[in-house]
Amino acid sequence: MEAPRLRSRSEGQVTTKVDLVEFTPPLLEFLGRACYVQLTLFENLARAMSNAPTVAAKASIGRVAELSIGKHRALADEIRTAGGSPAAAMEPFTGSIDEFERTVHGGDWYESLVTCFLTAGFLDDFFVRLAPGLPADAARRVAEIYSTTAAADVLVAEISAAISANPRLASRLAMWGRRLVGDTMLVARSSLHYSDNHKSDEARIEPVFTELIAAHTRRMDSLGLTA
Repeated sequence: MEAPRLRSRSEGQVTTKVDLVEFTPPLLEFLGRACYVQLTLFENLARAMSNAPTVAAKASIGRVAELSIGKHRALADEIRTAGGSPAAAMEPFTGSIDEFERTVHGGDWYESLVTCFLTAGFLDDFFVRLAPGLPADAARRVAEIYSTTAAADVLVAEISAAISANPRLASRLAMWGRRLVGDTMLVARSSLHYSDNHKSDEARIEPVFTELIAAHTRRMDSLGLTA
């Protein structure tokens, strides 16, 4: 089977995706963290929907929130399939992820919506990369859970419309988007199981995060923002 490929920012250049199989945590740990991350993303979207400036925006973001809670429920079902309790599996990760949410919450509706788009995209990409290290059946189902991109399209449309209506937002939101990368990477890195050879681990991990950052840059590009 041909390896999955990811288009780089440079036109016509293609790179082979690198996975994180060696660093995948045990199944229930993976699912518990991913499940709570998705619940937090849903909470952010629910707040964004509540604070949306128009009824149309509320309806659009509501659809995205439905997709997010659907992912959370599917991951919770995977925890039950693996013999665990969703609440118990998520509990160890609530402190660090709640702190992350407070850090990236955003100062207003526009920043919050950019957070929803960029952090969800980065972390979804990350968990897809980490999933191949799970047992085969679970890995396949997790990949299916993360396969939809409809939410991203809706958020791009809402954010782009806001910038078009008020072009002065662009520079502030670009700065905010750049700020999100470091905190989001910390959440991703904390999910990895490392060996005793830190230097070797970093050499294998670095290409993956280079690709994840490149994908983040493309998401910024899709909004007309400079990463």
